Amino acid sequence: NNNNDDDNNNNNKKEIPCRLWTSTLRRTQETAQFLSHNSFSHTWDNGDVGEWVQFRPMARRNLDELYAGVCDGMTYKEIEQVYPDEFERRQDDKLCYRYPRGESYMDVTLRLEPVAQEMERIREPVLIIAHQGILRILYAYFMGLDRKDAPYVNIPLNNVIQLTPHAYGCHEERFCLMEKREMMENDGQDEPVTSMPVKTKKEAEAEAAAAILPSLPKLDHQKDDDDDEEDSDNENDPIMNAPSC
Repeated sequence: NNNNDDDNNNNNKKEIPCRLWTSTLRRTQETAQFLSHNSFSHTWDNGDVGEWVQFRPMARRNLDELYAGVCDGMTYKEIEQVYPDEFERRQDDKLCYRYPRGESYMDVTLRLEPVAQEMERIREPVLIIAHQGILRILYAYFMGLDRKDAPYVNIPLNNVIQLTPHAYGCHEERFCLMEKREMMENDGQDEPVTSMPVKTKKEAEAEAAAAILPSLPKLDHQKDDDDDEEDSDNENDPIMNAPSC
């Protein structure tokens, strides 16, 4: 009897119209291809009845990832080697730094304003399959975070983040689709792919002290040991070897 009751409850559940937005980039559309697009009749609040296609895909150029210009397609390690000055500039100000012939987080924030305004206006739930830089900005907007914190929002891979608006903000719930242990080892995505390594407080203090105090020459064997250790760290660093945004 209990099984019959559960089946009846599932059959009586009314399907809610939902929208699907992706970027125009292939990787988001390939992710979206696994969603079904069944159609059903729906009665709107004003009494109108219409046919609704569930998760009808809509590709929006506003949702395209932050364009890295001349650095597009390069890993952070490659950027540091080829464009060391650009690498340092982005380290210092990730929000306003603009890639040569590319975009900054501020640029992307401006092109996402119409998307955020439309999300506030429509009544149906929206599933957005996009990129980490894009999702950071939208998340920060709806969660009321400071703009300068947006580039550092944690958007883990293989997770769905559900934001439900209420009177004083949004309620957040996260659903993990794949545990990290199930992912390929050393795939370069242990950290968000669009994140540059951020200087820690300790590193910043050490850098400031080095600028004030004269540096002491290292012994030859110390130089070799330090260089070997740094090279080894860079080779195995998932952030440095991840593709840039």
